[in-house]
Amino acid sequence: MSTDTPPVLRLKPKADARRIRHGHPWAWADELVLDRRAKALAPGAVALLEDGAREPLGIGIATTGAKIAFRLLDADPAARIDADWLRARLADALALRARLYDAPFYRLVHAEGDGLPGLIVDRFGDALVIQPNAIWLEERIDAIADILQELTVATVLIRNATSRAREAEGLPGGIDVLRGVAPDGPVPVPMNGATYLADLTGGQKTGLFYDQRPNHAAVADLARGARVLDVFAHVGGFALAALAHGAESALAVDASGPALDLARGGAGAMGVAARFASRTGDAFATMAELAEAGESFDIVVADPPAFAPSKSALTQGLRAYERVARLAAPLVAPGGFLTLCSCSHAADLEKFRAACLRGIGRAGRTPRLIRTGFAGPDHPVHPALSETGYLKALTFRLMP
Repeated sequence: MSTDTPPVLRLKPKADARRIRHGHPWAWADELVLDRRAKALAPGAVALLEDGAREPLGIGIATTGAKIAFRLLDADPAARIDADWLRARLADALALRARLYDAPFYRLVHAEGDGLPGLIVDRFGDALVIQPNAIWLEERIDAIADILQELTVATVLIRNATSRAREAEGLPGGIDVLRGVAPDGPVPVPMNGATYLADLTGGQKTGLFYDQRPNHAAVADLARGARVLDVFAHVGGFALAALAHGAESALAVDASGPALDLARGGAGAMGVAARFASRTGDAFATMAELAEAGESFDIVVADPPAFAPSKSALTQGLRAYERVARLAAPLVAPGGFLTLCSCSHAADLEKFRAACLRGIGRAGRTPRLIRTGFAGPDHPVHPALSETGYLKALTFRLMP
């Protein structure tokens, strides 16, 4: 995998090299001199990036036919992107999680946040689910799997190749087992005192959303004796954490019946099935039906999918977040709590908060913001790349 004399990509003379020198890991196609030699580079090739004065900026991955034409791997232009380099990066990612968590259930690699563009790895005890979302990773998948197995002693490694990012790079989709044998059922995951069931081969993304761990915990801290509504519940993330911390009851709403089956299984494993209920259906319609029936809850949580996955979808996405807030707020009992979440990186915190406040206001409720939350520390944010800090969670108290 080493490259002794990598090809060179060069920034245009007027391109701002300071952005990359100061840590931004991407160069855009319109910033580069894309001559015939540059255009002939195979997608995913290792290349050296130079500024307009031919001074080296670092070594990384070239995909000159894409909008993001270069992804920086190492600021050292002499770095060799080989198995030893991969092992060092992966070992560093593991060392951080070992310091953060007592149990092996976490996001092990968070793409650019761990200096490995496009690579996602989630750990479920002895099983790892790998998302190689870029061609340079796919070409090195066997080496990555070997190193991960060596470092973690995992017995099962699963490749989940279903992301939209792979489609953009022309990579095939699907889910397959790289090492070991896939589990014959959902894997129990202990987190925040609850037990979740993760489907590693048939669920959404890698099977569980570890990013919400601190926000689950924050809602759970409010939950003793509370009636909880968890909308867009997936496998019951907020509902089960609340029940583990003494909630009187929890109702989970999701469009996916299989996801709610896993939530019910988690409630059973925790011994709280009698306090857990679920409802399969469209979240917007279900919230309207609950309001029409006069239902109210001490805590309402809405954690929808990414309504604004790109800048082009931002306006429509913000309207959707506003609508969620408008429908959820009437379901909160006087003095109760409303938590609204967004995993859209295109909707920054200020825009998302404004959309939530518009929706709450249109519902005739008076909010006080008591907490702003983000993803857990196993999802490290690259300071120069807002895309790695996509998750926002706002908790409001709605005044009596």
